[in-house]
Amino acid sequence: MVMSATSRGRVAWITGASSGIGRALALKFAREGYQVGVSARRAEDLDVLAKESMGSIHAFPLDITDGAAVGRVVAEIEDKLGPIDMAVFSAGSYIRETPHRFQAEQFRQMVDLNLVGTGHCLEAVIAPMVARGRGGIGLVASVSGYTGLPGGGIYGATKSALITLAEAMRPGLQSKGVSISIINPGFVKTPLTDKNDFPMPFIVTAEDAADKIFNGMKIGKFEIAFPWQMVLLLKALRLLPYPLYFALTRRMLRKS
Repeated sequence: MVMSATSRGRVAWITGASSGIGRALALKFAREGYQVGVSARRAEDLDVLAKESMGSIHAFPLDITDGAAVGRVVAEIEDKLGPIDMAVFSAGSYIRETPHRFQAEQFRQMVDLNLVGTGHCLEAVIAPMVARGRGGIGLVASVSGYTGLPGGGIYGATKSALITLAEAMRPGLQSKGVSISIINPGFVKTPLTDKNDFPMPFIVTAEDAADKIFNGMKIGKFEIAFPWQMVLLLKALRLLPYPLYFALTRRMLRKS
């Protein structure tokens, strides 16, 4: 779907907007003339963001793991701002696991937030968009969803699932006038990656990421992936025969 102006103004909804990519995206959409509904669990951070926008960004605090609450927030956004034209679901988190001390509870938490929570958001926006015959949706996954890397199995599994979901949904939604994009960033400088204690090659700023995501969704691009060096590296890694693949990924193991 190609974005276009309407007499009522354009409306976007961004989850995970209290920091990082989501926050930068909200500001980008606002600069491009959108009225932006922003959601995250930290209401105070959303209020600070809204004040920066001079009236273009509106806070709708939300825990996306609560499906009923997601439905209520979408109804509230559409009542106050108008029909949602573009939705970007960037809420999510990262846990580095240790395979020999695998914790099912960690797995459940990540699946609930990164995958099921995103599913709640999809359910809430798809029916109205299909009824109107227009709309655009962006799912923020990760290049780590391309392949299994030591320490990132749980996180990568949730992101891989989002990639598969978007691939499967794209043709059917397009036939109804709705576009879905999968967004696969590499390392982006955010409060989440600030906690990392390992090298992060080709890292980009959240603002650069927001520009790439907005521009990709503007033309209805399916996969919006960056930086190209990390995308190429991990897609090539996935193509290797397993003996060579594991010979390389074993070098990524950390002492534990």
